[in-house]
Amino acid sequence: MYKIFFLGALLSAALSCKSVKLPEGSNEPPVRYTEEKHLKNVRQLTFGGDNAEAYWSFDDSKLIFQATNTIWGAECDQIYIFDLNKWEKGKTPPLISTGKGRTTCSYFMPDGKSVVYASTHEGGTACPHSPERRADGKYVWPIYKDFDIYLGDTKGNIIKKLTNQPGYDAEATVSPKGDKIVFTSMRSGDLELYTMNLDGSEVKQITSGLGYDGGAFFSPDGKQIIFRASRPKTDAEIKEYKDLLAEGLVQPTQMELHICDADGSNLRKLTNLGNANWAPFFHPSGKKVIFSSNHKSKRGFPFNLFMINLDGTGLEQITFDTAFDSFPMFSYDGKKLVFASNRNNNGTRDTNLFIADWVD
Repeated sequence: MYKIFFLGALLSAALSCKSVKLPEGSNEPPVRYTEEKHLKNVRQLTFGGDNAEAYWSFDDSKLIFQATNTIWGAECDQIYIFDLNKWEKGKTPPLISTGKGRTTCSYFMPDGKSVVYASTHEGGTACPHSPERRADGKYVWPIYKDFDIYLGDTKGNIIKKLTNQPGYDAEATVSPKGDKIVFTSMRSGDLELYTMNLDGSEVKQITSGLGYDGGAFFSPDGKQIIFRASRPKTDAEIKEYKDLLAEGLVQPTQMELHICDADGSNLRKLTNLGNANWAPFFHPSGKKVIFSSNHKSKRGFPFNLFMINLDGTGLEQITFDTAFDSFPMFSYDGKKLVFASNRNNNGTRDTNLFIADWVD
């Protein structure tokens, strides 16, 4: 689960960063920085609130995403769809979740008529409580035990509940082959990755290392899975991880990218950069991964997008924001990139969605 509702607490440091490099002759924050050579024709889709985790439909005509926006009536994350052929600036997109509880991690199914997402609505119709700022100052994410994964249509109706185990089930994404879902679950007592068929059958655990495994995506050919993971090593780190998990919390400040085959075999660590490396997604070639990282940061921010080869070489910075860029996803045809960013938000803490033409 990606926690955009905690970004505001972290952005106070980012908002005091040094001045950005603006395009010549401009006095306004850019939607594209001059160093961003891989991005062209950047287009802003949302203009307020917290919008993130935008993912393409299989035909690249729509985006599904989660948003917290009081103007839209979403006091905490709910799921919306943009039809890019009908998009109008400022128009509220259709709500396709129930509007109850908190939702996260939505994804289109291959038919384009159904979607998968996680929701807490069976545990209560109100937004679940967000953890208070900790006395020790540590940044944590809640792992809500009421999250389950649902199959729904694009009209706001739930078709089927896909998970029915005690504890957290969320972070579902669908293979480009259209045959499998990968998701994160607490059913083993730890946060591990599982795969299942599109109807929820044949659930298989594919990771088992102590630590948080999440945010997983399949490669374009469906043969590999990239994900973020924390791996506590020392006795103190292990105790802290387990103590937080017992409270329904995780600390996402130390995460690296890992990759494995779709059945969990050939697992290996891809990055060793330090700080938080997360939100990975395969380049259309299947030979690289784009991801968000703050490994260059000393105060937690900025987060920017980077790309790396599957052998760990060729690290390249893709975006150059001074606050937050994350949640990248390439369109299925490989021509566009969608991502979330704090750029061009008029000094607020709003996180908005952007689409760019991709230039290799």
